[in-house]
Amino acid sequence: MLIFLTIVALIAGALIFHQWSKSQARKSLLAAPLTTYQSDLIESHVPIVRRLPPDLRAKLDGKVNLFLDQVNFFGCDGLEVTEEMQLSVAAQASLLVANNDMWYDNLTTILIYPNAFKSRQSKHSGYVVTEKEVIRTGESWNRGPVILSWAHSQQGAMNDHDGQNVVFHEFAHQIDDLSGSTNGVPVLSRGQSFDEWESVFLTAYNAHVRAVETGQPVVIDPYGAEGHEEFFAVAVEVFFEKPQALKQENPKVYEQLEKLLHLDPATWV
Repeated sequence: MLIFLTIVALIAGALIFHQWSKSQARKSLLAAPLTTYQSDLIESHVPIVRRLPPDLRAKLDGKVNLFLDQVNFFGCDGLEVTEEMQLSVAAQASLLVANNDMWYDNLTTILIYPNAFKSRQSKHSGYVVTEKEVIRTGESWNRGPVILSWAHSQQGAMNDHDGQNVVFHEFAHQIDDLSGSTNGVPVLSRGQSFDEWESVFLTAYNAHVRAVETGQPVVIDPYGAEGHEEFFAVAVEVFFEKPQALKQENPKVYEQLEKLLHLDPATWV
């Protein structure tokens, strides 16, 4: 019995030490600044980062370190993934979680294609399943991976005022999926009301669908009319890249995203 208890104690001690080591490593990564070379690369290829307040920029550095430590990048169709690509994607993905407690816990893999790629899509209608090939610039799978077109990821990062950013879009889906289902209702921030979120986003979504169907101009991309989860993802794109326009057209949506992400891009100079 004594030997058994000793073994159990050793195993428990090893597990506790392992968790403590992971926690310490995480704290070190979050506290460490990026190198000057890394910072210059990010600012060159993700210009939105230049507008961040200094305290938020420091938090972003830590999240980028954590992201790069956790995620493996793989090139597809002969693409060689460079440090520039990794830093660009990591910075954009980390910006969504730079100032809050959310994290991509289940994500370990990112696949990058040189350009748009083919994806097989299944649709269910009762017992009938229809499959077709579609051309995509990005995909977010439940519990990962995230799949990206580098050409479109690069373009989305460089043009940070057009409201279109495939990395923001796919990682908004990853955040949405943390609730256990990608349905446009992420795990809300402390103090946020589910009833208020639902009311704001359902009202905005229905108005958006009507506007798209009748050909009215919209700030949020028309693709948002495809479903609640897509509306959330494209709203996140606009929140970062056209914050003043979103705040003017739909201040309640802006307010909910501001509370969710603990960010206020409309104030970034």
